Amino acid sequence: MILEHAILPVRPGEEAAFEAAMAQARPLISTQPGFVSISVQRSLETPNEYLLLVVWESVEAHTEGFRRSPEYETWRALLHRFYDPFPVVEHFVEVL
Repeated sequence: MILEHAILPVRPGEEAAFEAAMAQARPLISTQPGFVSISVQRSLETPNEYLLLVVWESVEAHTEGFRRSPEYETWRALLHRFYDPFPVVEHFVEVL
């Protein structure tokens, strides 16, 4: 299993609109081959920052599957306009 991690810096004042867009976008990712789970958490200390955690069966399920799918284009249209700056996405593998 692979854990995708990103801190999502949402433009201040756009949090409610972002959360509504994420609710729309969630089904787009959850139906992808190799998708396991998704979690989106809002920071208490920095309310315009969100933690995105997605579990995939493999890195390729994310990078070659979802990111090359038509659903990703809709995901991008719904969500990417909220970020400033654009988030860094990293993949992690469990070691312990």
